[in-house]
Amino acid sequence: MMGTVSFPGLGLEFQLNRVAFHVGSWPVYWYGIIIAAGFLLAVFYCSRKAGQFGIRQDDIIDMLFFAVPLAIIGARLYYIIFYLDLFRREDGSLDFGAMVRIWDGGLAIYGGVIAAVLTLLVFCKVRKIKFLAFADLGVFGLLIGQLVGRWGNFVNIEAYGGPTDLPWRMGIYEYVGGALQYAEVHPTFLYESLWNLLGLILLAVIAQKWRKFDGQMFLSYFAWYGVGRGCIEGLRTDSLYFFNTTVRVSQVFGFATAAVAIVLLAVNLLRRPHDPEALWVNQVRKNARRVALVYPEGPDARKWLERQKKRLEREGAYVETYALPAGAAEETGELLAALEAREDLDQILKK
Repeated sequence: MMGTVSFPGLGLEFQLNRVAFHVGSWPVYWYGIIIAAGFLLAVFYCSRKAGQFGIRQDDIIDMLFFAVPLAIIGARLYYIIFYLDLFRREDGSLDFGAMVRIWDGGLAIYGGVIAAVLTLLVFCKVRKIKFLAFADLGVFGLLIGQLVGRWGNFVNIEAYGGPTDLPWRMGIYEYVGGALQYAEVHPTFLYESLWNLLGLILLAVIAQKWRKFDGQMFLSYFAWYGVGRGCIEGLRTDSLYFFNTTVRVSQVFGFATAAVAIVLLAVNLLRRPHDPEALWVNQVRKNARRVALVYPEGPDARKWLERQKKRLEREGAYVETYALPAGAAEETGELLAALEAREDLDQILKK
């Protein structure tokens, strides 16, 4: 369970144990902990950004209840299909026990993405939510999960590339012809983690400033990730291949999805008019219950405001907030009168 990884050009060396700790006799692996951490960070980020896309936080939690287990199954099945020989016993029979031991590694991200997208399609159909708006939010969770999850490959000492003498090369011990040998290789897990981090930052800026249509972030994700994965996959030594060929599955899939996404982005951005009102978030806000929260300035009122705003936004309401200056009775009365006169407000809550 122990392994050594070094970065000789940087003067770094790590002694890695795949097992973080034991619960009784049951080992808890770092791979699972890292995947769980990426999942929690993705849920936290998407929950904070849900309102930007017109999605309720409750819908995120409900969707994940179905999407997470199905995505794990999809990622594992994708890996098993293209690496079936790894799960055969010496007599040629299939080892189903090995197939379910996902903590040993062996999850293919594209299988998980396909399963998650199909789950989201069905979920949005049932809940009457615009799929592309939800998908725009979801890709941020994917990027976070991927950039964190790749460090599980680091602990497992897997998903690395071929030989290199670059300054950031990674030193590992691997079996070659049955003998354990030292090799210096591309840290491709690190390349992909950094690529996803850069993509997360880039897409977050685009979503904040230049998002023109629902589906733009969804397509941008496939364009960005597809190009990066296609290039990085060419460096790896553990790629999944199409049956009995030297064609790398993830490289073909990455470049193909990137090409399609780039064409669709170009068509939508350059040749189609964009009405801000057509965005799902603006449709939701237009039709949502509008609530004004009026509160006096002060720390206690701030806590009340945060609780009420969180509750109302979770219910899908559009919230406006108004602070009342201390000792300004006349201004307070004028504000309340103005709010009560508004026909577009459904409710006024006052602390």
